[in-house]
Amino acid sequence: MTPHAVEAVIAGLKAAGVSVVCYLPDSLFKELYPALDADPDIRTIRVTNEGEGAAICGGVFLSGKRAALVMENSGLRAAIEPLARMGMGAGIPVIMLMSYRGDLGENNWWAVPHGMTMEPLLEAMRIPYRVIDEAAKVKRAIEDAVTWSYAAYYHSAVALTGELVR
Repeated sequence: MTPHAVEAVIAGLKAAGVSVVCYLPDSLFKELYPALDADPDIRTIRVTNEGEGAAICGGVFLSGKRAALVMENSGLRAAIEPLARMGMGAGIPVIMLMSYRGDLGENNWWAVPHGMTMEPLLEAMRIPYRVIDEAAKVKRAIEDAVTWSYAAYYHSAVALTGELVR
């Protein structure tokens, strides 16, 4: 991940009032995690799977704070059930920031299905999302996702691809 993109992500989270970030590390965001951990304004929580991260983010919402779940897009498949229960059943939003594995340019065979399933799953769950490939658009996309989710009481997602993460 480019240094400028790391800065833009952190700036977007802070501008949106996010104070807690749950994450399951992936290699495309490897430069982001140490920066999040080092930031004094953001509490990070490492999780064992994305469903656990979604649940923690939901609990943070119930406490009156703002959280985001940072993960590889493959984690969407692992988090579908908790997302469905919280979003559709209880109006508890989770904001997801994902690396877009499997997008055009992907060179790992095992990651191709991640790209093939991410957008159809987001659409099936009626989760609005943006795919971002320019650092200049990252901050605004995160701010918009958080603002929308907290107004709609539903999930949203931002997927970073291209030169931002490779």
